[in-house]
Amino acid sequence: MHFHDNQRKVDYVLAYHYRKRGAHLGQGSPGHSLAVVSNGETGKERRAGGPGDIELGPLDALEEERREQRDEFEHNLMAAGLELEKDLESKSQGSVFVRIHAPWQVLAREAEFLKIKVPTKKMYEIKAGGSIAKTFNAILQKLSSPLQPRVPEHNNNRMKNLSYPFSREKMYLYNIQEKDTFFDNATRSRIVHEILKRTACSRANNTMGINSLIANNIYEAAYPLHDGEYDSPGDDMNDRKLLYQEWARYGVFYKFQPIDLIRKYFGEKIGLYFAWLGLYTSFLIPSSVTGVIVFLYGCATIEEDIPSKEMCDQHNAFTMCPLCDKSCDYWNLSSACGTARASHLFDNPATVFFSIFMALWATMFLENWKRLQMRLGYFWDLTGIEEEEVTLKEHSRPEYETKVREKMLKESGKKKEDDEDKLSWRDRFPGYLMNFASILFMIALTFSIVFGVIVYRITTAAALSLNKATRSNVRVTVTATAVIINLVVILILDEIYGAVAKWLTKIEVPKTEQTFEERLILKAFLLKFVNAYSPIFYVAFFKGRFVGRPGSYVYVFDGYRMEECAPGGCLMELCIQLSIIMLGKQLIQNNIFEIGVPKLKKLFRKLKDETEPGESDPDHSKRPEQWDLDYSLEPYTGLTPEYMEMIIQFGFVTLFVASFPLAPVFALLNNVIEVRLDAKKFVTELRRPDAVRTKDIGIWFDILSGIGKFSVIINAFVIAVTSDFIPRLVYQYSYSHNGTLHGFVNHTLSFFNVSQLKEGTQPENSHFDQEVQFCRFKDYREPPWAPNPYEFSKQYWSVLSARLAFVIIFQNLVMFLSVLVDWMIPDIPTDISDQIKKEKSLLVDFFLKEEHEKVKLADEPTQRSQGGGDRSRRSRAASSAPSGRSQPGSIASSGSQHTNV
Repeated sequence: MHFHDNQRKVDYVLAYHYRKRGAHLGQGSPGHSLAVVSNGETGKERRAGGPGDIELGPLDALEEERREQRDEFEHNLMAAGLELEKDLESKSQGSVFVRIHAPWQVLAREAEFLKIKVPTKKMYEIKAGGSIAKTFNAILQKLSSPLQPRVPEHNNNRMKNLSYPFSREKMYLYNIQEKDTFFDNATRSRIVHEILKRTACSRANNTMGINSLIANNIYEAAYPLHDGEYDSPGDDMNDRKLLYQEWARYGVFYKFQPIDLIRKYFGEKIGLYFAWLGLYTSFLIPSSVTGVIVFLYGCATIEEDIPSKEMCDQHNAFTMCPLCDKSCDYWNLSSACGTARASHLFDNPATVFFSIFMALWATMFLENWKRLQMRLGYFWDLTGIEEEEVTLKEHSRPEYETKVREKMLKESGKKKEDDEDKLSWRDRFPGYLMNFASILFMIALTFSIVFGVIVYRITTAAALSLNKATRSNVRVTVTATAVIINLVVILILDEIYGAVAKWLTKIEVPKTEQTFEERLILKAFLLKFVNAYSPIFYVAFFKGRFVGRPGSYVYVFDGYRMEECAPGGCLMELCIQLSIIMLGKQLIQNNIFEIGVPKLKKLFRKLKDETEPGESDPDHSKRPEQWDLDYSLEPYTGLTPEYMEMIIQFGFVTLFVASFPLAPVFALLNNVIEVRLDAKKFVTELRRPDAVRTKDIGIWFDILSGIGKFSVIINAFVIAVTSDFIPRLVYQYSYSHNGTLHGFVNHTLSFFNVSQLKEGTQPENSHFDQEVQFCRFKDYREPPWAPNPYEFSKQYWSVLSARLAFVIIFQNLVMFLSVLVDWMIPDIPTDISDQIKKEKSLLVDFFLKEEHEKVKLADEPTQRSQGGGDRSRRSRAASSAPSGRSQPGSIASSGSQHTNV
């Protein structure tokens, strides 16, 4: 964790791989194995050009050029005030770690430049509100004490330091006891990273920043160090070890997350992600309980469901039309009894209530997140982040710089100001056009695959129907295999679309990392959303809608009929599709991929290091340094994958919840594991990320809000179109003789005269018990004996109008309730709003008091120097210096001046 003098702390590490000219260079002696670079003083280091070197080849020339660029960059870092240390390049090839230390002068300068808020000497108590609130909080804390992680931040959360942006002119405001520990490790590394991002290198085409040098392979990696090992056997404790013991183990899954410690160690951006994930997981508990109750209600009322009892009744001889041409026979509706009973578990009146509940749940979750975000912003001193602090951190991306440089070379005859060296829309037009065409192609590809699976289902069903042995299980076999194919395709395309979205964003050439990230998120979300939900949308809204009728079926290709829904409706199949895709994605993609792939990468990296040629390291037997251990970890690539999988899951939980009330339960079980899995990954498997200061979760909140509103529309259509809820209501209140559902099944089945079947489509060798004159099919059509046979009946138009009316009423009712909930819950908690006002008042009082003390301290030497003089001299001194203490009114005058200020 320190330089070899065991005093200066390593704040950042740059790693690069070198290859020396010459066949073999001697090992450096132990006494000269270090090259300490500290403000221009460099240790002796053997340079190329010795007697053992050979002529420059192409690779040697490239390596020499990189060496010169590194030397210049490191020299510029020293000019910025940083202190560097690195090992001698004593082997023919290997890795070198440049350790960087920021002394106090640099930290103070950059903290003032970046407007970093630091605690002042003043502490104040955070009041919990009224006596009832205090009592309630005390009881809640006592009850939840076994669930609290044992970390220092949770022990005393009643006191808070006043914070103020660091200023070297106001050092007296801050409680600086030890300069080495005043800024924590995350802040120190953040300051060094800011310097690294803005330091130029003229030899590398005036490249700006470490990111450009890494992109050009001049350096291999740049990262801050972890705070020691997480599994060290001793009793010495560091933040990383504490996080591992109290957060990143599966054994502590029942405990709350130490959010303050996560923020302190990883920064605000990652702290906000885990706070959001924790709130989302806790909000899944009430929705899971409600979903289980709705499911149990379906189980309890299954015996009382009249339509399913009518379908299962053997005496109701509903002879159904063949499901396929030639090979399929007539069949009794009672044979589909199991499907009808199972459909009632998810298609019952309680699902309508659950849909309304989940729409309000999504609104309450987002409102509570806004409140928690404000609360965390207050405790983490994010409420006053100025826009300047955000803009200071925005540096151009290497690809953008390269593109601008190429443009400048083409237009070298024209002199331009720096402000105008930007890419116009003409420069970006080819990238935008490629983006538009590629996204359209990817969406079309997804739809084509969905259509391919439909064709597979149709042809497989036709093929299985030819065989008597497989004919009885056709629907189960086709549904199960098709869903598994869909799942595999979704998992493969997810990985492809992630890479394609990144490539498309790169060719757009966004200027800053923030713009790049936002555009990448939008593209990846669009492609993955379409990929994950296309098969589900097909089953929910399109399957069975374009079948036609007996005697006039719709055919795909030649002789293959479009597939129909099961006798109990498509809702059961939608439930199966949704559950398998959701569980499969969570189990395979989110957990196996997240656990297995990093371990395989780590193993591959280890094998690569072991098989790499080179001399043996004399220090290899020693305990490895922290920078060596961290270098072997996976680099941090951002939070986009973590957010994306949770957002897609949020869609599964809200969009089609009317068809699968148990979705929140499976999401909750997954997230309990996901929190600890992500925690373990960040603590043990990834290099330490740079601490990024941010006020919110950014564009993800807008996506969540959009999904919440879209879910209202989707659930309205699922209930109205996919389920039998509306047809049952229409029948019960418009057509039933006694106001019950008796006769509902017969009401939904139309008649067809089998003599009107097309030639060649009649069942061959029918083994049906009786001679069939009329068969039944599920639709609202006129009977064969009506004046307009097989036209849509009045019942059809009644049901259709009721469905549309329900969609409008449901959507407007739920939207109104959501707006009402949004209005009733203020975005900023009242206590936090009061504390922010109180903090501003306390800060002013504290400033006045400290300024007063400063004036008094400044006046004491003046008083002592003038103590031996006569009264007239003191009077003259008082008149020339109003802040002197010779006159009784001078101090009051000074105080009043500061009060006015």
